[in-house]
Amino acid sequence: MNYNHYVIARALHVIAVVIWIGGVAFVTTVLIPAIRKSHTPDEMLNTFEKLEKKFSFQAKFTTLLTGATGFYMVHVMNAWASMQWWMYLMIFVWAIFTIILFVLEPLILHQWFHQKAKTNPNTAFLLLHLMHIILLSISVIAIFGGVAGAHGFIF
Repeated sequence: MNYNHYVIARALHVIAVVIWIGGVAFVTTVLIPAIRKSHTPDEMLNTFEKLEKKFSFQAKFTTLLTGATGFYMVHVMNAWASMQWWMYLMIFVWAIFTIILFVLEPLILHQWFHQKAKTNPNTAFLLLHLMHIILLSISVIAIFGGVAGAHGFIF
């Protein structure tokens, strides 16, 4: 194992997770609530789509970087057989976001949300907000488990 490569992968992994999940936290705790409170139902969808488009590339790039560096580290350490629950949770969170960003959102969710937001924007944004709260909560648990577990905490 080239230790320098591992350290670089780990640093990139942490940066990617911070930007990715930090963005999810911003969307969940600031953006969606602000749009729901400060915009008319007709303006909500347009505002969200304008801002979401700017975040989309960042979310996709950091999700891919997180997955690539994470799998690289597990492979280099040959840690497949000794993975802890929090590593499985990290992979689960990554897989959910990857499926949503690269498959469900472009093929199904974008159109479904757009139609739902046009007919009942308050319900659409409530569902969007709840989905983000659930995903952010699972992500925070994975991050907590990962940081504590990587530093020797035994659950």
